[in-house]
Amino acid sequence: MTTRTRFIASTFSLPRHSRRWARTACHGAVLACALLAGNAMAQKPHQGALDAATQSKDEALKLLERMVNIDSGSASTEGLDKVREMAVDELRKLGARIETFPADPHPGTNVVATLTGQGKKKILILAHMDTVFKEGTAAAKPFYIKDGRAYGPGVMDDKGGVVAGLYALKILQQIGFKDYGQITFLLDTNEEVGSVGTSALIERIAKQHDVALNLEPGRPADGLVVERKGSATALLEVKGVAAHAGVAPEAGRNAAMELAHQVLQLSKTGDAAKKTTVNFTVLTANGPTNVIPAAASAKADVRVATPEEFDRVEKDMVRIAQNKLIPETEVRVRLSRGLPPMPRLPSSDKLVKMAEGIYAEIGKKLTIESSGGAADASLVAGVGIPVLDGFGIVGGGIHTPEEYAEVESVVPRLYLLSRMLMDLSANN
Repeated sequence: MTTRTRFIASTFSLPRHSRRWARTACHGAVLACALLAGNAMAQKPHQGALDAATQSKDEALKLLERMVNIDSGSASTEGLDKVREMAVDELRKLGARIETFPADPHPGTNVVATLTGQGKKKILILAHMDTVFKEGTAAAKPFYIKDGRAYGPGVMDDKGGVVAGLYALKILQQIGFKDYGQITFLLDTNEEVGSVGTSALIERIAKQHDVALNLEPGRPADGLVVERKGSATALLEVKGVAAHAGVAPEAGRNAAMELAHQVLQLSKTGDAAKKTTVNFTVLTANGPTNVIPAAASAKADVRVATPEEFDRVEKDMVRIAQNKLIPETEVRVRLSRGLPPMPRLPSSDKLVKMAEGIYAEIGKKLTIESSGGAADASLVAGVGIPVLDGFGIVGGGIHTPEEYAEVESVVPRLYLLSRMLMDLSANN
């Protein structure tokens, strides 16, 4: 007699109410086993994608080294052109259709590369080729690897993202996956200065797609970004009257002192409860030390969680600026809006669940984070397209001389991105 037969026989020897309970328990046990089996199946990795990601690691790092060793600051026409050509060469090998677009008023040329598959889903991936580092940084501190970390200007922000995108597409080609309708890879030249020369292009291209993944760096705790603040720059200008600082200072109207007063009071327009920050970072009042300055200016970095906060901050700044320390000075303040906020939405939470399930296939766990930094994903979200960010290589020290990428994150992140493209293709 089998265990199942003995269980059934013993069940019918019980009183009726006990038999009913036993049947319920049996059904519950069967369902639990089925769920466990389903979870185990869901966590099984796609071996072809994993093998391809593993085999791609060394090549990906070599391409990353070549890109990092080229200065491509947002104002570097030559460097941006070199990085663009390296990326385009790789994309052409994959059979992508290449289109280029000027980034006026910024240098460099934006790239839109398109791969056409056999399915229906249209997926957009984005990365940027520019960095915050000045000319000569790559020569002074070229790419190197130490203690499991790769260092160099832009190694994780965002050349690691460019490389991740290229190799995820290579993985799909290697395993023969073409179930997508279209995958578009958009490469921006001026993200670090607000994507002014690319915003309209990103918005137009995004509207042609069903979903988007932004390849900004993976967060240090192996995280994706589900929410971002919007960015703006507060521009403050003060006009005074020049005078000799030693002979007749009273005849002057000190623009620098008025600027200092305005900076202190306008900084208070930040609001921690609303997650709004206002930080003055650039102050200018050039001239000889023996002259009362007639002009001074300042710039503030403004970050907001909701678009309405841009309006509130600007109105408050204009009102507060009327309170002057030095009479007869002229004060002007305005807000130059940059990238909009990227709010957390149900559509992005669905993408999070998909990514968490994929990462679990290889025994990894994602952190899901918000960021005060703005990015091109915000432009995509602004036109109503579901988007999730942070699919680049994991790293830290962003925008500093010690910026790094975690070498051992290369394979898991290539697997994550390629599998996201696969599952999104099948998710109709």
